[in-house]
Amino acid sequence: MKKKDSSAGRAIVIGAGHNGLVCAFYLARAGWRVDVYEKRPVLGGAAITDSFFPGFRNSIASYTVSLLDEAIIEDMRLRDFGLRIVERPLSNFLPLEDGKSLSAGGGLAATQASFAKISEKDAAALPAYYAQLERMGQALAKLAREVPPAWEAESSWRNWLKNSSEAFARLRDLGQLSAADRQVLLRLMGESAEDHLSQWFESDAVKALFSFDAVVGHLGTPRMPGSAYVLLHHCFGGVNGKQGQWGHAIGGMGSITQAMVRACEQLGVGLHRDAPVHRIVHDRGRAQGVMLESGLFKEADVLACNTHPRIMSQQLLNDADLPEDFRQSMSHYQSESASFRMNVALSRLPRFTAHPEYGPHHSSGIILSPSLQWMDQAYRDAIDQGMAKRPIVEMLIPSTVDDTLAPEGCHVASLFCQHFRRELPGGVQWDEAHKQAAVASIFQVIEAFAPGFKQSVLGYAAHSPLDLERDFSLVGGDIFHGKMSLSQLWAARPLLGWGAYRMPLAGLYLCGSGAHPGGGVSGLPGRHAARQILRDRQAIPSFLSRAFNLRRQS
Repeated sequence: MKKKDSSAGRAIVIGAGHNGLVCAFYLARAGWRVDVYEKRPVLGGAAITDSFFPGFRNSIASYTVSLLDEAIIEDMRLRDFGLRIVERPLSNFLPLEDGKSLSAGGGLAATQASFAKISEKDAAALPAYYAQLERMGQALAKLAREVPPAWEAESSWRNWLKNSSEAFARLRDLGQLSAADRQVLLRLMGESAEDHLSQWFESDAVKALFSFDAVVGHLGTPRMPGSAYVLLHHCFGGVNGKQGQWGHAIGGMGSITQAMVRACEQLGVGLHRDAPVHRIVHDRGRAQGVMLESGLFKEADVLACNTHPRIMSQQLLNDADLPEDFRQSMSHYQSESASFRMNVALSRLPRFTAHPEYGPHHSSGIILSPSLQWMDQAYRDAIDQGMAKRPIVEMLIPSTVDDTLAPEGCHVASLFCQHFRRELPGGVQWDEAHKQAAVASIFQVIEAFAPGFKQSVLGYAAHSPLDLERDFSLVGGDIFHGKMSLSQLWAARPLLGWGAYRMPLAGLYLCGSGAHPGGGVSGLPGRHAARQILRDRQAIPSFLSRAFNLRRQS
């Protein structure tokens, strides 16, 4: 165990989700004394594995691996602590209503062969599309791995120069793109996924296959301006050093956070379960520590908040004298992904009409939303009626690559479904009847593509948007801690002027998915917040830091 440097500082991390654990690790590695307080009895936030039906285990909320940063895996030595990620043999499988199907992954030639069955033109366009997507992904990945500019909110010419120079410094890496690619990237920020994909492909099925990434975890439609960026956000990750690849963590997503727990424990991080924070204690504009719901006060030099930004501002800081523009803007912070999450115990694998035999498609992301119109209608139904009549469904069957999850001969399915609003029409609250109606519509969609599926269901657990909010503190049921829209990205995540992890109280930082680069199990918000804390701390002369600590003690 590394010896702590008492002069380095004491930090408290609020929330033991993956970003909180990452932040705690980097601070502890720098010699800080770190304690993490988690309200639930299990560590890991939404990235956990648990039993949901007798004999069956699965990733309960977060369910697939792609964005987890390789540098974090290496720094935390997660593989040494048991993490093993296997790649999907196929990225995605899209059965169509006419009995045909498309697949992506397994190599460029295999994807082209699949596309050629529907459109020779689309198959021929694929290499150039992938090449451009890879260039864009690499450029945005560099931005994702950097702390964004602070973008000072106060209006002055000095701040304007500072903001502009910092933004230019962060954007310089985009200079590696050609002028044509920079123009494309600019368009991607504002155009719809449909418009972008139509520049490459003629087949609606091909566009539907790629468009799922534009709506996953996003209350929207591929026809909505700005959805092209959401598509891109899911393309700059990778698995085992392979960009754009998706994978499965053996043992489920909990194996990621449990490896992180072991990495933190080795550095002496204090991990406190069943220890909800009641409020952040502050004095004269500076965070002093936390008051637990048990009534205990825990003091710290720095607080890193891994909660949703609204929980931080409206619950933990409800008595703080925060800037009015911060309070007002946070009240309008958009947080709703319209997601419904299910885990299903199966007696056998589903048999798809488009591909009834067992094959690699069972180990892919199975997208049950065969057209842009289907996706668009699901969104419109949700806006008008609160939930889609024919939901967008992604099915993963991780037990095909991980036999630790289900009894022999049986399987588990992860279902990620949209669109289901957190607030139903007329102020109606989610109850068991609404959940059963949602489950019925989801199963009906699967049954249409895999007849007999419902008979194979042994049991299931369902999480409505309200359940996601209540069980995992995902405000609005938003899996990303806030909408991934242009107004809530980069230096404006969560708010413009507060995008560099520093929050309105001195010594308070945001380290969760509500900070740059946003949602997904990447660990980057946690690492960036720790980096910002260490930079700020180093900027304070040691004699001033010691004097401040002495004043507090007196």
